Amino acid sequence: MQPPATVTRLRRSTVASFRSEPEEVRRVRAALRRELDGCPAADDIILCASELAANAVLHSDSRKASGTFTVRAVVSPGEYVLIEVQDDGGPWLERSVHPASGRGLGIVSALAADWGSQATAYGRTVWASFDWSACA
Repeated sequence: MQPPATVTRLRRSTVASFRSEPEEVRRVRAALRRELDGCPAADDIILCASELAANAVLHSDSRKASGTFTVRAVVSPGEYVLIEVQDDGGPWLERSVHPASGRGLGIVSALAADWGSQATAYGRTVWASFDWSACA
């Protein structure tokens, strides 16, 4: 009789850059969907990443001609998921007065275990972390 197989879950990281166009946010969601396959909280994590990517496209210097943004995901099954969106920095545009806009960071704050932003040499990085236990 053989002992039960041990399942080893390895942390994996992905990085992808995107053109700063609204249509690219769909590509971010599709890429993360593949990375989060099997995670019950994938929808919440993808929603937050989508909000961060949309903010980069609409509110940062990434919105200028030839602008880009980069999405990093670190998935450590059984532990955590970390999403980072790096944009080209610059001042954020004024918050929209439209009642259906301006709620993205509130959504991130409500769904993520923690989140924040920091200026970098390349622009700004906004990140959100999720406890894997929230995926169970």
